[in-house]
Amino acid sequence: MTVEEMRNRKTALGLTNEMIAQASNLPLSTVQKVLSGTTRAPRKSTLEAIERVLYAEERRRTVPARTGVLRESETSYKISDTGEKADGEYTLEDYYALPDERRVELIDGVFYDMASPAVIHQKILGELFLLFRECVDAHEETACEVFASPCDVRLDRDNKTMVQPDLFVICRQYDLGARAIDGAPDLTLEILSPTTRAKDMLLKLYKYQNAGVKEYWIVDPDHSTVLVYDLRGEDFVPEKYDFDAVIPIRISEGKCAIDFSRVGKALKKSRG
Repeated sequence: MTVEEMRNRKTALGLTNEMIAQASNLPLSTVQKVLSGTTRAPRKSTLEAIERVLYAEERRRTVPARTGVLRESETSYKISDTGEKADGEYTLEDYYALPDERRVELIDGVFYDMASPAVIHQKILGELFLLFRECVDAHEETACEVFASPCDVRLDRDNKTMVQPDLFVICRQYDLGARAIDGAPDLTLEILSPTTRAKDMLLKLYKYQNAGVKEYWIVDPDHSTVLVYDLRGEDFVPEKYDFDAVIPIRISEGKCAIDFSRVGKALKKSRG
């Protein structure tokens, strides 16, 4: 894990340097210098100590309940008619056996319960769908299409993962009669909430990268920022934008951009 990845994970988990120092038994000044980049060549043992704290905290927050569902809300749920399975053993058969009213994601054989999105989440999603759709419609030759959640994506083309990105773009043919989009979209976008922050910033980031997603946007309503990852290259550092920025869509190769100020204006209008 690079120092930049450590900083991103620390932010996603809401940890402070003091918390990491205490949990790792490292001096606070050492943690501060490493994570700020002041120390250009930190010791391997120091990096490993910080990594252990970050991984332990992430794991602590995603310990599966006995039902096999990792709860992002306080809602409990028992999967019926599938029996008890160990973490990582659930499949698409179990996924499709759930009642329609239950929204979950299946990632590497583990269920993640999805709480109902907040009003601001849906407002931002609606505005972004329109903006992305405008870009696609203006460049029909790209043969891309925009989808908004809920829409199943069989990300790895296996029977252990089914996700529902808040918004995604695909630039290939697909089966209109299928139950899910098969394979990785070209672009995915997630809107953070208190219950999904760690999953979206950490787990989904690496799942999307490994599955072949080319571009990943993370929208943070709390801080009015957008992180954009170009997952095609080796540089795994996101570009950060404010809600008043014009953000280029990397996969469009300069043809499309999203004027995020329109999202900001829509939010201000709703607030009165």
